[in-house]
Amino acid sequence: MVWVEQFLIKYPELAVFLAIAFGYFIGAVKLGGFGLGPVTGSLFGGILIGQFAHVPVSAMAKSFLFLLFLFGIGYSVGPQFLQALRRDGIKPVLLAVVVCVTGLLTAIAVAKILGLDPGFAAGLLSGSLTESPAMGTATEAINALPLPNADRARFIAHIAVADAVCYVFGAVGVILFCSVAGPRLLGINLVEEALKLEKEYGIIRTVTGSTSAWRRFDRRAYRIPENAPIAGMSIADAEATFPQHRLFIQRLRRGCEILETTPEMVMCAGDIIAVSGAREVLVAILGARGEEVDDRELLDTPVAIADVLLTIRELNGKRIEDVARENWTRSLYLRSLSRGGQDIPLAPGISLEVGDILQVVGPDTVVSAAAKRIGVVVAPATTTDFFVLGLAIFLGGLAGVLVTFPVGDMRISLSIGVGTLLAGLLVGHLRTRFPLFGRIPDAAVSLMTALGLSAFVAMTGLHAGPVFVSAITDAGIGLLFGGIIVTITPMIVGLYFGYYVLRMNPILLLGGLAGAQTMTAGMAAVQDRSGSTIAVLGYTPAVPIGHILLTTWGTVIVNVIA
Repeated sequence: MVWVEQFLIKYPELAVFLAIAFGYFIGAVKLGGFGLGPVTGSLFGGILIGQFAHVPVSAMAKSFLFLLFLFGIGYSVGPQFLQALRRDGIKPVLLAVVVCVTGLLTAIAVAKILGLDPGFAAGLLSGSLTESPAMGTATEAINALPLPNADRARFIAHIAVADAVCYVFGAVGVILFCSVAGPRLLGINLVEEALKLEKEYGIIRTVTGSTSAWRRFDRRAYRIPENAPIAGMSIADAEATFPQHRLFIQRLRRGCEILETTPEMVMCAGDIIAVSGAREVLVAILGARGEEVDDRELLDTPVAIADVLLTIRELNGKRIEDVARENWTRSLYLRSLSRGGQDIPLAPGISLEVGDILQVVGPDTVVSAAAKRIGVVVAPATTTDFFVLGLAIFLGGLAGVLVTFPVGDMRISLSIGVGTLLAGLLVGHLRTRFPLFGRIPDAAVSLMTALGLSAFVAMTGLHAGPVFVSAITDAGIGLLFGGIIVTITPMIVGLYFGYYVLRMNPILLLGGLAGAQTMTAGMAAVQDRSGSTIAVLGYTPAVPIGHILLTTWGTVIVNVIA
């Protein structure tokens, strides 16, 4: 063990990777469906190693990794942030603001009552409100305090200690409140409320955990019988027979000749038509009315699938069913819709928003033309625009240093961390307007956010490890119970504010509460207990607000308590 201790002290970079490995192992362990997750696991991994090896930690390395993480988070939520401030998303946004502000005020009050130092206070906030990035902004704020180096180091170590103590209940508390306690306080049945909301949006529920082996959309060939009602009808009139099912006749075979269809073309008995549509509709509607033919030559036409970023303002706020009636969407089908990295359930009543990514399928020419009406085709980026990334972080950090605002009789700087987060937010938003600007591959963003935060937290744990036991003794049991109060209070305030003041739908309200505390597991718990994914519509507008405010609170609480 002595040799291991000396080895880790001599090679601290290897100790960080070991802490990350331990963290992902610890985070993957689940008890009753709950796990710490890789970030908090990395914190405990660092604390564990710090118990027997006083590993030196580079402040510059910590800051570098943390800034990468903050930029990546801002870049990810940027496309949805400004849109979240508009339209129906304003309710989840207001909910997130109330929850976050209540959490900050509660944390300050508890810290003052318990007499906590700035480090313990910041860890109380980051752990109880489950926002690990607040540890980074708090660390930056403590380093800026006019204190001896020894005191600053002690306070920074206390951040990790308090976060580790408060995080477990913080995470479990949000999950249980959103999925169990909240519905009981409102007196609602999650399953029934989800069904009502799905019906309002026109969502057709499928059996949980099952999926069809068939493709969602298909093209099949049918021979028109002698007595068929569509014999003698034009293509446009035939397609209008079942407008709600969006069946389109792509081509037809007449004798040995294959013809491309036009709206005015008249069909005859004996023609073989290639019809596109949802597979279940083709089977149920046409399968019982016509003779299906295996005509490979007729059906063998190019089909394109494209992810398109919605940037055209005319479509903002339009429902899917309304867009489906446009002439340019003929033969075009929507396979999936994602918003802020979350899959949105497909239903006629769902509204589109700028920044959404629509995956569409149809004939090559149709997809190409429709993409221009929607926005820009999102081709996977293969290289990172390091010029924009580096310059944005520099300018954001500079703004964070220069911009200050008053808090009581103090003036607090925005901080480098918050400035970097806002820079990422701006670049992420600009790429929805200028898709070739600041392109970063999804895998690179994932690495920046996952490794950046895990490594930062692991180093924070390594720094806190040697003083963990003594700090726990100093903080006492009051820190644990104080953390419980900080977790529950904003949840209760947000629940009643959202239900009675904002008049939010209960399912969207619970999803918004999870988003306000950036707890994806809380939203997943609501989805699991309701048997529906629709809570994501409340989660997506709230989560970017939660990330920005809770991260900023790390700076605020340190300066207020100090």
